[in-house]
Amino acid sequence: MKNIFRGYKGKLLFLVVLGCVYYFVPVVRININQAFFILSNVDVEMARGYILSFGIWAPIVSFFLMMFQSVAAPLPAFIITFANAGLFGWVYGAILSWSSAMAGAVLCFYIARYLGRDTVVKFTSVKALKTVDDFFEHYGKYAILIARLLPFVSFDIVSYAAGLTAIGFWPFFIATGIGQLPATIVYSYIGGMLTGGVRTMVFGLLILFALSALLVLLKNVWKDKKLKEGNDFAEEI
Repeated sequence: MKNIFRGYKGKLLFLVVLGCVYYFVPVVRININQAFFILSNVDVEMARGYILSFGIWAPIVSFFLMMFQSVAAPLPAFIITFANAGLFGWVYGAILSWSSAMAGAVLCFYIARYLGRDTVVKFTSVKALKTVDDFFEHYGKYAILIARLLPFVSFDIVSYAAGLTAIGFWPFFIATGIGQLPATIVYSYIGGMLTGGVRTMVFGLLILFALSALLVLLKNVWKDKKLKEGNDFAEEI
């Protein structure tokens, strides 16, 4: 069956519906504005208070808040991860943060795949998307895993960019799941203890971990390249 969102009219209809829901459904507009304000202020305590205010619905609200953060790139996801760790404990917080981030990544992937680049630019920016495009071109099949391991590469823009490529869903999903797991665990474990100095130290450790992982991956890329060159040489002989 032909996908109705692939044509220009379908994409326009989708965006119009989203706009109408936002402007004409007060509860949706209010909560989106609150979520954007909290995340853009990078305030963990404010995020914890907001999530906690929903009582027994707090985990569900946190889940959808992470998905909202994914779509509205580049709002920071680690604020939600820290808040989850403080509210639900680091183990359950990590599970909630990891699963909701995966759902957000899948959502971004399919928004890009079905609605196209023009729509993605509206959620991100031309410059940010071009930077990730160059990253993908340079690292090829390892790009997603490397990007997930680097804390300074936007998680959400990578998801959008992947949806614009020919990569299959499952390679994208698996690389995303593996790549984001270390940072999620670390952030969750220390999320309730972070203050200014500790936060700087942790960020430094994450960068060190990411660079170490990057070196291993680059070594594998180099080995693959040499192996391919060797095979091509053998075929020529």
